[in-house]
Amino acid sequence: MSADADETATPDDVPWLSPEQQRDWRALVVLLATLPPAMEAQLKRNAGVNLFEYQVLATLSEAPGRTLGLSELAGLSQGSLSRLSHAITRLERSGWVRRHSWADGGGRRAKALLTDAGLAKLEEIAPSHVREARRLVVDVLSPEQLAALGDAARAISATVLAGAAEECRRAGDC
Repeated sequence: MSADADETATPDDVPWLSPEQQRDWRALVVLLATLPPAMEAQLKRNAGVNLFEYQVLATLSEAPGRTLGLSELAGLSQGSLSRLSHAITRLERSGWVRRHSWADGGGRRAKALLTDAGLAKLEEIAPSHVREARRLVVDVLSPEQLAALGDAARAISATVLAGAAEECRRAGDC
């Protein structure tokens, strides 16, 4: 159903959630509203970085040569280029990331490099971050629940990302 069809639907056309679906949907909404701020608070308290900056450092640490183009890094870190630019500026000030440009067939492009100091910082803060992830999620669930949560998260993320990509293509601003 298109967005226009949603706007003209009558209340009788709405596929209302069952009481069980409502319960589970609301639990997900509470999870999404509480887990990211809890993880962010731990990172700020223990390391002085926010969750997005941690994602940037972790993503760069896994890249070949610890280097990625900014567009690719933004996508992998789930942030806009503008948000990434601000984060990279903060991380550069700390000496953890270095931005540089290179020429390719289409012009000049910007890349981010995780420095040795950035890798050391990530290795310093990762243990407390993992402990918090365990405390809040991993150790609360059975292995089966964690696997089901991972499967559900991947399915939802794929749908959201596919919709965003389609909207980007329609708008022509990809």
